[in-house]
This record gives sequence, structure tokens and C-alpha cells, in this order.
Amino acid sequence: MSAAEGVVGPGPGQADGRLRAFLRLVMIEHSVFALPFAYMASFTAMLLDDGEIDWLGLLLVTVAMVGLRTFAMACNRIIDREIDARNPRTAGRELVTGAVSVRSAWAGALVALVVFLGAAALLNPLCLALAPVAVVPMVVYPYGKRFTHFPHAILGLAQAMGPVGAWIAVTGEWSWEAVILGAAIGVWIGGFDLIYACQDVESDRENGVKSVPARFGVAGALYGARGCHVLTVALLAWYGLATDAGGFFWAGLAVVVAAFCYEHAIVRPGDLSRLNRAFFTVNGFIGIALFCCALLDLLVRGLSG
Repeated sequence: MSAAEGVVGPGPGQADGRLRAFLRLVMIEHSVFALPFAYMASFTAMLLDDGEIDWLGLLLVTVAMVGLRTFAMACNRIIDREIDARNPRTAGRELVTGAVSVRSAWAGALVALVVFLGAAALLNPLCLALAPVAVVPMVVYPYGKRFTHFPHAILGLAQAMGPVGAWIAVTGEWSWEAVILGAAIGVWIGGFDLIYACQDVESDRENGVKSVPARFGVAGALYGARGCHVLTVALLAWYGLATDAGGFFWAGLAVVVAAFCYEHAIVRPGDLSRLNRAFFTVNGFIGIALFCCALLDLLVRGLSG
């Protein structure tokens, strides 16, 4: 037997399986909710800067966003694994079933954090200096449901940092326009998290998990989500005015309004059967549709590669 044959360790198939399980754990496909708005901020900043697309910068923004989101989701799953085990909806998650070990999840989280910090360092000094500010709410959020009925606001704050960070990545400078866009995204995501949390209201109450639905009921949470999404539209309109957006952007905003109306029409206090369609399909569509319309607007206004 050779030395190589005597080494005990996971084979390629096992390693691939563990990687796939980790990617399922962090729901990597849900990056679709945050990336379009980071790209919108990046492209707008590029137009206002010199009108040229910086493809390397855009790649680094993508790596940073995916790295930070992966870190945040891994931390969320690790911190919440005992709560998840008591909730029938989440009892099949990888850390509960043992498909991913806690040690492996922490390893994946730390790798993702290093990737995020490395991308921030390659972008510019201000991105690196502000990187810890972006990390803090990602770790605080899963603890939020233990001390406040409004953990959705912490999630919104965490998500609001994406567009701001993307703008800084391009220009190396602070931007209030990016803050407006970030606020819109934070309120939007906080709003649809209120909808998502409605499916766990009974489990949350039984296990002492704090949330708006657990405190104010499903109807209260859905009214709160509607208010958030009205505010989201107002903030997006403000962002459009602040950046001198053209017709394609406003057409995209009209699509967003229609999608919000549909989302809130299919989810009612007495009927949550279409909640997943509202959460995953509609909100994924909103992000992609608005980004495509905003990109068309920027290209018409002179953005070039």
C-alpha cells in the first residue's frame, strides 16, 4: 500500500456532497435578492463618475456581496439551529439533520468572511475600513429574535448596506444617493421578511421566538409589510429624482408597484397558501425587473463598456 492509499479522508464525491450541502444551507441562490441593487448602485456610480463600466470592479463587488451574504446565512443557521430544530418547517435544515456539521458550517462562514474582506481590500481603502460595519448586523440579526419583536428591522439594516457598499466600491467616496437606494432596499426586504415570518407565527409563540407576527398577529404583520412597501416605492422614486433617472427607470418602478400589488393581493391573514410565491417568485422578479429597467436607462444616458 502506498502512503497516498493509506491516508484516511473524504473522497472527491464526499467533498462535493458536503459542498452542495453547505450551499443548500446558505441558500446561495437567494443572492438574487441583493445583487441586482448592488449592481444598480455600481452602474449608476460608474455613469456619474466617468461613464465607463469597470468590469473588474463589478466582479469584485459580486465576490464581496456573495461572500458577505454567505457568511451571514451560515452564521444565521448556526446560531438558530436549536430554534430550527423545534420548528417543523425548519427541522429538515442541514445543521439540524446533521448533513452539515457545526464545525463545517463555521469553516464555511470563515472562508466566506475572508473572501469578503479580501474583495473589499482589493476595491479601495474605504471599503476595507467600513467592512467591519457591514459584518456586525449580519451577526446581530439572528440574535434579534431573542430580544426584540422587530428583528426584521435589523435584517433591513443589514441589507441596506449593499448598495451603499457597492457605490463606495466604485467611487471610494460616500454617497447620499446610495443611502437612499440602500434605505429603499432595506425597507423592501424588511417588509417581505414580515410576510415570510407569518408562516412561523404559531411555532414562534410556542417557543418564545420574537417577531412582529408573534406579537401583533398575521394581520398586523401584513399591514406592516404593506406600509414598508409603500415606503419602498417612495424611496425608489426619491432615488430616481436624485440621480436624474430617465423613462426606463420610471417604467421599472411602475412594474415594481404592480408586483407589490399582486404580492399583497395573494397573501391574506386567512390564506397563506401562496406565501412562497409571494416571497420567492415575486420578490425575485422585483429585483431583476427593476435592475434591468435601470440598466437600460443608464445605457441610454451614456453608460458604456
